[in-house]
Amino acid sequence: HVQLVESGGGSVQPGGSLTLSCTTSRYIDANYCMGWFRQVPGKEREGVAVINRRGTTRYADSVKGGFTISKDSAKNTLYLQMDDLKPEDTAMYYCAADSSPLARRCRLVRDDYNSWGQGTQVTVS
Repeated sequence: HVQLVESGGGSVQPGGSLTLSCTTSRYIDANYCMGWFRQVPGKEREGVAVINRRGTTRYADSVKGGFTISKDSAKNTLYLQMDDLKPEDTAMYYCAADSSPLARRCRLVRDDYNSWGQGTQVTVS
């Protein structure tokens, strides 16, 4: 497993922007798939965006056009740029990694990931 630490959450008005960061304890590209998930109380954790080692991305339909996932391999950091935020984007956001280096399709599926950060709260109101 890999240790992940998120930062960048906070409170913002509708239409505003936030950028979340996630630093990893080892070389970020050692994890073939990494992603961002979010969860609100009483609901399942849902996938927001994922990225593979080559930079191929996948997004949940609800955030397409507004969120951008990216990574900086030199800094071992994963990012989630969130623009035009809506109240329904309010949630705890989690960084996730699948520590396997094997090439495969990266999915927005919680059980595919075996390492998680502690979460960072995003509130839009």
